[in-house]
Amino acid sequence: MARPSDLPFQPDLFRTDRPAFDEAYARLQRIALDGTSWVDHAPDWVSGADALFEAVLAARRWAQRTRWLYARRLQEPRLTAPWSLASGLPLEPALVDDMRLSLSARYGVTFDTVGFNLYRDGRDSVAWHRDHIQKHIAEPIIALVALGERRTFLLRPAGGGASRAFQLGRGDLLVAGGRCNRDWEHTVPKVARAGPRISLAFRHGMETRAYE
Repeated sequence: MARPSDLPFQPDLFRTDRPAFDEAYARLQRIALDGTSWVDHAPDWVSGADALFEAVLAARRWAQRTRWLYARRLQEPRLTAPWSLASGLPLEPALVDDMRLSLSARYGVTFDTVGFNLYRDGRDSVAWHRDHIQKHIAEPIIALVALGERRTFLLRPAGGGASRAFQLGRGDLLVAGGRCNRDWEHTVPKVARAGPRISLAFRHGMETRAYE
């Protein structure tokens, strides 16, 4: 298994700007999934995203979790590095905390957890699921920022049905709102070949029993 610092990440040679994000949300587009569920999509929301990828990779303490599945404890096929406001620890890199505060102000919630997820190659993935948000929050907001290589992110109605595909990476932003996390599921499927990718999941109201 490659250590995070050994990952064969290929930065975009034509994107050398320092990391920053679009506080005006100028390219944000709202997409209705159904009558009560929506996503906001902003391609290239982060400029200098490759430099931010390297900074996040170096700043976080990555670990591989295990989970019970079919009466067996299995390793998750990705690395994670969660952060919570309750921990009292600073959110690093500092630009990520600026993003958290900006997203909180825009969407009217306090994003008090950030899940950092590292997909090292095409074998790393996450199965169809919904995030574990407290049940009394009928319409949670979840914001995803994808760094590194683009991977397919799929959304489908809970339990099955036609899916919607987004190619997320290189600083793209995707925000799920309305009934999306209640009535829809999402996945990052395995692929034959892919470079490393980091997703940042900004959430509020997470259940204490699970952190994804």
